[in-house]
Amino acid sequence: MPFQYPNAYRDEAVVDDYHGQKIPDPYSWLEDPDSEKTQAFVNAQNQLTLPFLEECPVREVFKERMTELYDYPKYSCPFKRGERYFHFYNTGLQNQSVLYVQDNLDAEPRVFLDPNTFSDDGTVALRGYAFSEDGEYLAYGTSASGSDWVEIHFLRVDGAVALEDQLDRVKFSCMSWTHDGKGLFYNSYPEQEGKSDGTETSTNLNQKLYYHMLGTPQSQDVLCAEFLDEPKWMSGAEVSDDGRYVLLSIREGCDPVNRLWYCDLNTLPDGITGLLPWVKLIDNFDAEYDQWKELLPQHEKDVIVFATCSYSTLLFVCYLHDVKNVLKMYQLASGEELKTFPLEVGSIVGFTGRKKDSEIFYYFTSFLSPAIIYHCDLTKDPLQPHVFREVTVKGFNTAEYQTTQVFYPSKDGTQIPMFIVHKKGIQLDGSHPAFLYGYGGFNISITPSYSVSRLIFVRHLGGVLAVANIRGGGEYGETWHKGGMLGNKQNCFTDFQCAAEYLIKEGYSSPKKLTINGGSNGGLLVAACVNQRPDLFGCAVAQVGVMDMLKFHKFTIGHAWTTDFGCSEIKDQFDWLIKYSPLHNIHIPEGEGVQYPAVLLLTGDHDDRVVPLHSLKYIATLQHAIGRWPSQSNPLFIYVDTKSGHGAGKPTTKVIQEVADTYAFIARCLDLSWIN
Repeated sequence: MPFQYPNAYRDEAVVDDYHGQKIPDPYSWLEDPDSEKTQAFVNAQNQLTLPFLEECPVREVFKERMTELYDYPKYSCPFKRGERYFHFYNTGLQNQSVLYVQDNLDAEPRVFLDPNTFSDDGTVALRGYAFSEDGEYLAYGTSASGSDWVEIHFLRVDGAVALEDQLDRVKFSCMSWTHDGKGLFYNSYPEQEGKSDGTETSTNLNQKLYYHMLGTPQSQDVLCAEFLDEPKWMSGAEVSDDGRYVLLSIREGCDPVNRLWYCDLNTLPDGITGLLPWVKLIDNFDAEYDQWKELLPQHEKDVIVFATCSYSTLLFVCYLHDVKNVLKMYQLASGEELKTFPLEVGSIVGFTGRKKDSEIFYYFTSFLSPAIIYHCDLTKDPLQPHVFREVTVKGFNTAEYQTTQVFYPSKDGTQIPMFIVHKKGIQLDGSHPAFLYGYGGFNISITPSYSVSRLIFVRHLGGVLAVANIRGGGEYGETWHKGGMLGNKQNCFTDFQCAAEYLIKEGYSSPKKLTINGGSNGGLLVAACVNQRPDLFGCAVAQVGVMDMLKFHKFTIGHAWTTDFGCSEIKDQFDWLIKYSPLHNIHIPEGEGVQYPAVLLLTGDHDDRVVPLHSLKYIATLQHAIGRWPSQSNPLFIYVDTKSGHGAGKPTTKVIQEVADTYAFIARCLDLSWIN
């Protein structure tokens, strides 16, 4: 046994009863993030992991190269509010992107709001913003250390003057102004015992909708909607384009279904003074709407990503066609198709242009191109989009690389799409290290994206990058999602294992050179696959993963995921969860010479989305069951970062350090050397 793992206390007395089945939970004490025992455990793990990472020869050179290649300008699409244009811009290595303002598109941009001034170390980030209809006021959220908790602040746009208003206890919130500019709708949670800084694990229930009037204290905010009999319901309000209606979308979990209520603000002679008289337009979660006029028929395969109206009469629709984006324009009144915008293979990750605007901007990216922002003036005939801004990365010649999309069969014969990126002209002899990424859940589609760290892996570690679009995601709509959720969740893991087998069979890589990676629901994916097929992978990096499938619903917002996973309190759902729950399926591998791959878990002390206890309990169990086994020579490590959360708003310095650590671990465990 090459590694001396920390000796973690096992409380054998803790046994939970699920429907008559006794399930031990000896590390349940790790569920208390504030106990001295938990903090000692975290420190001991970090003291084991950090020296290992520091000794990796690739770590410093990777960090240098990452710092060099990541130092390219990053822009958002411009958007118009009132008479001004705004856009986000990062010179390259700033911890947070900065919001700039222009009087017109040709004017010199001025700094309007700089989130780098929110904290010394970049760990306070901008989280959500909303301009008033006339563009004269801005509400914006800030979050500290990656937590989901948000504070809302306000600015007068002219001169960027800070106002005194501040809203607290905000989480998973809308921000929508009434058109008179007097105030906005937002969501908050009631006061709770204990702290609320992102390190707590208490559950988030009873979210409410409030209206805040500018210039008044939060204590006077008007309660507009609450769901006393349904503590898990969450809502979001949106004021209609004409300012007359407020639409309330209510959801129960993470399923793409909602109730839709509305209120006619014209029927409130005294303004917003209390619970609104909501008209319940759709009052179930079936999301099957009758009495609606069909504008665009459902496509048999392609999925609508977004549809937005611009220039009063035009409808812009982005489709996903075999995991590649297509942008089309239609007549809003008739649904007549007018134009398809030319795009390479990749993703549209930004689109701006509202009903009142006469122009649109859209942002294209791919595995090999960081950003092309197009501008299209809708008053011109014929319409001709032009490149508004194109970003290139110095020191990286994209012509030397290729992206291929393949379709491989899963165990049940379903064809699964996968993108593969590698240097042109490589021999498919099984000699290359591969980095296989997946997610597979919550109707989320994993479309082509630009990643400097992955391209460094391809360029300097001789690697092959593969992204598998497994079931559970939204790549082919709700059918694809349902094919990998609830009782079908095993399909996600099987699809991912079949992706690895394809890469091996086709000569891209071999088991000992294959790394799998995923985060959050993708961390669950990685851990479940490692348990099920330890022989198939050389290395596994799981970030902020959901590992205890029997108890996830008890912490912070975990209850919202039961729509995808199910819940152990229901017998038939317990039966499928216990079969794959990473924490409960760790066994000594069978087969000659088979051991667990090298494992690195990454989490953050302020992750209040997937609380760190998941990773802590999993690594404690893994080190106890596998780490003491004489045949296990691969490391089983965890690193818990401080002032770090689930990922949103992570400062650039932390991003760079995390990828340097990740790829240094992979390089050391797979014995890869740096190629200049």
